[in-house]
Amino acid sequence: MNITIIGGSGFVGSRLIAFFKKFSDLELLNIDKMQSDIYPEITVIANVMDIDALNKHLMGTDVVVLLAAEHHDNVSPVSLYYDVNVVGMRNTLLAMQSNGIKRLVFTSSVAIYGLNKQNPSETHPADPFNDYGRSKWQAECLLQEWHQMHPDWNINIIRPTVIFGEKNRGNVYNLLRQIASGKFVMIGNGHNKKSMAYVGNVVAFISFLIHKEYKGYNVFNYVDTPDLSMNDLVYYVVEALNKHVLKVHFPYWLGLFAGYSFDLLGKILNRKLIVSSVRVKKFCAVTQFDASKAQHSGFQPAYSLKGGLVRTLQFEFAPTKHEKSDPNLIVTSNK
Repeated sequence: MNITIIGGSGFVGSRLIAFFKKFSDLELLNIDKMQSDIYPEITVIANVMDIDALNKHLMGTDVVVLLAAEHHDNVSPVSLYYDVNVVGMRNTLLAMQSNGIKRLVFTSSVAIYGLNKQNPSETHPADPFNDYGRSKWQAECLLQEWHQMHPDWNINIIRPTVIFGEKNRGNVYNLLRQIASGKFVMIGNGHNKKSMAYVGNVVAFISFLIHKEYKGYNVFNYVDTPDLSMNDLVYYVVEALNKHVLKVHFPYWLGLFAGYSFDLLGKILNRKLIVSSVRVKKFCAVTQFDASKAQHSGFQPAYSLKGGLVRTLQFEFAPTKHEKSDPNLIVTSNK
């Protein structure tokens, strides 16, 4: 099977390639606008905005995994979300059609549901609160229209919750780093629960969908359970690292005011700052999602949520020689 990953040079893509390399019957190609530090030998440089390049490099492909996306909280200009996430989807579909490829796995996001929803399943109405979520939903709408016109295609959409793991430098890493430093302070009461997903399980689920050959058009939320409250998450990290943090809770309104102040400061300095109003809102929001469809699909994650946290914490903040030498190590352990 020939699998082409579009956008495989980043965090999730690198782990996905490492997982795929366990299978001797797979031929892999990575198309990305950035060179892969780990897998340059299978990487070609191209942009999803360049349909001619996609047409050329997708030749001979059996399955496309579309990971490429603009996803950071502070992308500027905001039109980049729609250029990459929506137009990039259209270009990918047209290039697939030109090459006779009918199998696609697309990583969307639970951001399409918006904030503070009541454990939404895949059938919950879309209500994104930011440009990233809106662009991801528009990309899904393109896929819906495409499948209506191409019912013989096999399209699988994964909507993962926030993904964490070794070498990730996103919001979860920033949170874990603050807790590990002992300088963390809680905004809000900390009772809000967060769905999370460990990268080792996410890439295994992508592989599962490809090898199981799900037919038709399918959408799956992906979450590793059980969901933790912010208080529980902080307590677990503090306990695992034997750290101490201030047991002070700042009210939400004060945290949001600080977030808007940093927004203004960032504009004045023309810099992207770690603290922002969007991140404060996301931190204090309830972000729980129903992933029972994926859980009943037959997929068995190799790691528990706490197991994934332990691996991440040990690698990033208390590394041993073995763990630091092989961050892409995939084992079958639920510890």
